[in-house]
Amino acid sequence: MPASAPQQLLHLVIGGELTDFEHNTFKNLDQVDIVGVFPNYATAYAAWKAKAQATVDNAQMRYFIVHMHRLLDPAQDIKLDAKTTR
Repeated sequence: MPASAPQQLLHLVIGGELTDFEHNTFKNLDQVDIVGVFPNYATAYAAWKAKAQATVDNAQMRYFIVHMHRLLDPAQDIKLDAKTTR
């Protein structure tokens, strides 16, 4: 990656109806709404908020932001934690 390219912190927004709110168990995995993959948290949050507000009348519907960058590079959290604790 070129030094001038901004780091991508990929985020996935998904949602669907849940049967178990304590363990976030989806009612039907075939109907999980994959909203999209976003290059940063701010755009993922905007997409999450729009979907969450559009489904506010359905008490079983939940949307989530998945931090894909943490799954792709678990050591990144360690690097970030080390920087913030100095």
